[in-house]
Amino acid sequence: MARQVRAEQTRATIIRAAADLFDRQGYESTSLSDIVEHARVTKGALYFHFAAKEDLAHAILELQSATCRRLARDTEIRGHTSLEALMRLTFGIARLSAEDPVLRAGLRLATGGTRPRPPLTHPFTEWLDIVTARLVGAVKEADIHPDVDVDVVAHSLVCFFVGTRVVGRSREPVARQPRRTAEMWHLLIRGLVPVTRRARYLSLAARLEREVAPV
Repeated sequence: MARQVRAEQTRATIIRAAADLFDRQGYESTSLSDIVEHARVTKGALYFHFAAKEDLAHAILELQSATCRRLARDTEIRGHTSLEALMRLTFGIARLSAEDPVLRAGLRLATGGTRPRPPLTHPFTEWLDIVTARLVGAVKEADIHPDVDVDVVAHSLVCFFVGTRVVGRSREPVARQPRRTAEMWHLLIRGLVPVTRRARYLSLAARLEREVAPV
């Protein structure tokens, strides 16, 4: 049992080291030797868990997917409206991205053309599915104008959210992401939410920003 625990810890250490390097210098510019050195493990330990760099990339994308799905489930089962659940999901991802190199590396891999292995879907496909489902619910709950094109809004929101993180990566500290997420929602709420419900969600965006902002 102790040997299994050590093996799992070593695997997690390797993944985190690879994620940190993929995030900071890119997938193509990172070698397995770089990862071995950064993780402070032997080449044998790395090859015991991962036969190739592509396996590490896939493991990171799997972890990113699991985290996003967990956040989506958590917001859903707590009884929030569909729109609040969606807002909480985006702020949750923004917060974890500031803390976790695995999520940041997952985004860089996704935007860099790395394709996950089936049955894992591309992160953007998964996010579009989640966002679309929440927007459909928000329309039914009258929190979004009934005449909006949900597919267009879902695509725009994912592009907005991803684009903000990609641009921010090279221009400002990652800790700025909660503020950028709030700014995104301030714009979207004014365009999507009926006037009678707008104040509630603008207030929620401000509150969520305060909750997830780094101390």
